[in-house]
Amino acid sequence: MIRTYKEAVDWIHSRLTLGMKPGLKRMEWMMEKLDHPERRIKAIHVGGTNGKGSTVCYLRNILQQAGYSVGTFTSPYVEQFNERISINGKPISDVEIMKLVQVIKPLAEELEQTELGGPTEFEVITAMALYYFGKMNIQDVVLFEVGLGGRLDSTNVIYPLLSLITNVGFDHTHILGDTLEQIAFEKAGIIKAGVPVITAVDQKEALDVIYERAKSLKAKVYELNNHFTITHHEAAENGEQFSLQTPFALYRDLSISMLGAHQVKNAALAVMAADYLRTYYSFIIEEQHIREGVRQAQWIGRFEKISKRPPIILDGAHNMEGIESLVQTIQTHYPNKSVHILFSALRDKPLKPMIEALANIAETITFTSFDFPRAATAEELAEQCNHHAKQCVDDWKQWIKQKRKTARNDDLIVITGSLYFISDVRKFLKMNTFVGKIADIIKEK
Repeated sequence: MIRTYKEAVDWIHSRLTLGMKPGLKRMEWMMEKLDHPERRIKAIHVGGTNGKGSTVCYLRNILQQAGYSVGTFTSPYVEQFNERISINGKPISDVEIMKLVQVIKPLAEELEQTELGGPTEFEVITAMALYYFGKMNIQDVVLFEVGLGGRLDSTNVIYPLLSLITNVGFDHTHILGDTLEQIAFEKAGIIKAGVPVITAVDQKEALDVIYERAKSLKAKVYELNNHFTITHHEAAENGEQFSLQTPFALYRDLSISMLGAHQVKNAALAVMAADYLRTYYSFIIEEQHIREGVRQAQWIGRFEKISKRPPIILDGAHNMEGIESLVQTIQTHYPNKSVHILFSALRDKPLKPMIEALANIAETITFTSFDFPRAATAEELAEQCNHHAKQCVDDWKQWIKQKRKTARNDDLIVITGSLYFISDVRKFLKMNTFVGKIADIIKEK
């Protein structure tokens, strides 16, 4: 019997030993036993290689500005486990997590005795989210982020109002395939009969797969740079500015505070989705809600400026597309800075091209590791790098402390790689900033 929050989370994480088991049979079995909570949810499904979380964040903020109560299901978490199931950006409580586990754990144990086998960690968390939003706390709308791929992802038991596919890139190729067509086929698996799909995918071979799937299901496609278009994009000092023409409206001079051309695309997807909800589903969304929603959106761990002096950027760029976006954003917004990179990643990523791209803009590049089963060692990472000023460190906390003390005016510190690593770094930096502020207050007294 689960009696505490810690016991609940420990039990969820214990499911990690089951690894990944693609397929929807176990989810369908649990939904049947729970009397189909997924059918009671007004959902929007967001898939793609990168940008899912940011797109969810933009759309959530727009809907909140319009007065709607919005649930989100996202992964992975950065600060605390509860983030994965949130309402209006606030994680659900420890007590609610405990109650959800008390509902799902007996089901998981029963399922374990069938030929389907026990549910994985992600299936358990997805079932918790569906039960929460379908039975315990029904919301006006819930935004579901795909975990991996789409077609066989456990979130794919929902029947949404809209499907969004941000982009298609080479990540998790050992599971999703190693061609754009194969990966696009998995991503396009979230498209449902008659449900429109909005996408920023820009490779022809991937788009062909999406259009083919959509046509077979009579699902209308809205494609960026075809059906809705970004114009007048300019990098601003504290973000990006752009205009957007949708089939329904023209939005001039929208501003976002998240940096990078890729964030403009994510925001455009969210605006197009909001426009569709307004036009066809009678959502009461005004232009000012859209403007204010995208302007206020913040997504932690994505080109997040966590310190001003010296400037420290945290970015969970954990695949090649993410690294390319990071490099482009640094070159656009910090062209005259001396870049010092701290990098750690999981060993199943395409490490060599990722590291080479970072090394091209770095004055120094430092490799480290962190406490995670699939994390590469600092030495494994360094082997992939030819940079003249590379080094390995065991204690990344000490490296950050030292760098903060010795940084010059033109230095930019960039900490990037696995989101799990970024989560650890962010907790450390926030705690140190808090302790530093307390020390300053004591000194003043």
